[in-house]
Amino acid sequence: MEVDQRATPSLSVALTPVVLTLIVLGVQIFYFGVFEPHIPLAIGVALASCVGIYLGLTWEDIREGIFKVIHVALPAVSVLIVVGMIIGIWIASGTVPTIIYYGLKTLSPELFLPAAMVICAVVAVSLGTSWGSVGTVGLALMGIGDGFDIPMYWTAGAVVSGAFFGDKVSPLSDTTNLAPAVTGTDVFSHIKNMMATTIPAMVIAFLIYLAVGFLVIDAESVSFEKIEGITTALQDNFYISGWALLPALIVMGLALKKLPPLPSLFIGVLAGGAFAMIAQGQSLQAVFDYANNGYSIQTNISEIDDLLNRGGVQSMMWTISLVLIALAFGGALEATGCLRSIINAIKTTATTFARTQVAAVGTAFSTNLVAGDPYLSVALPGRMFSPVYRGMGYSTLNLSRGVEEGGTLMSPLIPWNAGGAFVISALGLGVSGGNLENLLYIPLAFACWTAPIIGIIYAYLDWFSPKASDEERERWEAEDAAIARFNDDGKPVKEQVEKMET
Repeated sequence: MEVDQRATPSLSVALTPVVLTLIVLGVQIFYFGVFEPHIPLAIGVALASCVGIYLGLTWEDIREGIFKVIHVALPAVSVLIVVGMIIGIWIASGTVPTIIYYGLKTLSPELFLPAAMVICAVVAVSLGTSWGSVGTVGLALMGIGDGFDIPMYWTAGAVVSGAFFGDKVSPLSDTTNLAPAVTGTDVFSHIKNMMATTIPAMVIAFLIYLAVGFLVIDAESVSFEKIEGITTALQDNFYISGWALLPALIVMGLALKKLPPLPSLFIGVLAGGAFAMIAQGQSLQAVFDYANNGYSIQTNISEIDDLLNRGGVQSMMWTISLVLIALAFGGALEATGCLRSIINAIKTTATTFARTQVAAVGTAFSTNLVAGDPYLSVALPGRMFSPVYRGMGYSTLNLSRGVEEGGTLMSPLIPWNAGGAFVISALGLGVSGGNLENLLYIPLAFACWTAPIIGIIYAYLDWFSPKASDEERERWEAEDAAIARFNDDGKPVKEQVEKMET
């Protein structure tokens, strides 16, 4: 759908539904102390729709925009459904309990946090999905961290750092393919260019987690009696064996064979269900129930019961409903031209390459913040800023890296975003139950927020900021790509850029 030209709100009008929605959201979360963003975001949909009608759009125009954005993000919803199945089934199959068991037996409290980050990164690169990594090995790591008496928010921060960074550089990831697609580059050049920020950010996060392990976490206070109780209970209730890791290895093998993540994960559900029946003695009916309603166990050990009583499609419905409402809000903002006006206002600051890079990263983050969708946060700024980079003579690889850092990496740090809502739900952080202290995982996910900062510093220092190559310029000419013209003051000619984007 092309935005109706009547829907060209001023910046103040465009910001009105965003600011009012954030105020209502803040009241709900911080004043009432209830983390349920659904209704505030639904109010935001209504506010954005009222702005659209004020601008002359019909409800049909707005509805079309809402459902267009929802349609684009339906693959993410389908991943949520399958990950819900896989959590319940892999607990029943003994896969998650086996990871917890061996983790408690082999890892030390001092090395746990950096190891958790690295493990999640490796799994996410292999699977091509941060959500799959968080919901499987990430969940198991939460159990290990609990066994070591490490606060949940520290473990969640390390899990998020590794999982979303692994997703960011995996050629199998949907966002890793989306970013170069909307900016006109290729995926492997995009991944190579991201290493300049990826490696330093991961090293910084690794060293921080390592320092925390040795300087903050008191390994002497770890109760080995508690760990022994957990491992004994796991052995009493599950068949613990390296064979129980087979469903996870199958999924990773299929991903390495470049089978798309969704069918790979579903095959993991089938493999886990088969192993649950063969090795754990579960019935087919029980496997179906675990896939739909989640696993259920009573061991009288609270750490195990709290961790393993989860999963299933129904457990994802809170997250899915939040994602759909957030997407509707983003779709309404896009259909009414509010997002376009806000991005154009940000884009007017792009008078130098460094400011342009800041604007691109900031736009991706802002879209994540108000629209709740990592796909939209990559696609919108990627599409709108490409002509500006070309006009400045810089490779759009700079843009693809910027929108990945402001989009993919920041999505799990926004609680009402699809990424953040999934992390909170899958890791059992209990935020909706009032445990708001577990939102501390946000600043503790060091790798996610240090990468954009490093990228912006590079832009100002003109490091790792490639200019357009002759080959890239020839491709722009051959594809008749949009290239912005600039005034004498260095600002892009607004009318021409908007015309090209339309």
